[in-house]
Amino acid sequence: MDAPAAHLGTNLKALRAVRGFSQHRAAALAGIPRATWATLESGAANPTITVLVKVAGALQVRVDELIAPPRPAGRLYRADALVVRRRGDAAIRDLLPEKLPCVEIGRMALPPGASFVGVPHTAGTREYLTCERGRITLAAAGEVFELGAGDVVVFQGDRRHSYRNPGRDPAVGYSVVLLAGPTP
Repeated sequence: MDAPAAHLGTNLKALRAVRGFSQHRAAALAGIPRATWATLESGAANPTITVLVKVAGALQVRVDELIAPPRPAGRLYRADALVVRRRGDAAIRDLLPEKLPCVEIGRMALPPGASFVGVPHTAGTREYLTCERGRITLAAAGEVFELGAGDVVVFQGDRRHSYRNPGRDPAVGYSVVLLAGPTP
């Protein structure tokens, strides 16, 4: 049995199970016979591109995900493996080690009095900032927002913005940036 066919069989079983589909239901969604689905899952099939496209559509995944080596259930990234960017005295740690085209999540640690200027993102981008500890002042497009622990502000991330810790204690915040643009 060749690797892509084996990968296809393993991936189909896993994707179908996660969605709670029987072989009959998955085959019906794909518009193929149940026997064809069973053959695909066995790893013995040599499907056409048309069949792969139908199966990918039924499972709502890309075709390349069907024949790629199976993914592990999870992957641990140690803190020292995550990218930390310094912006003046502030430290921003990326919390998504696998880059996604549509979202960025970062943890920012601001010592007392620290500040930095954010980089405006692509037009239409929304940014969410939450303060976990301390106080954070956000200046965005001419408005000023004072955040305490637990507060959240939503703002247009495509505008000029800056962050500052006005307090005497360290501040920690999290930024979620939903980048505008074509969907992946």
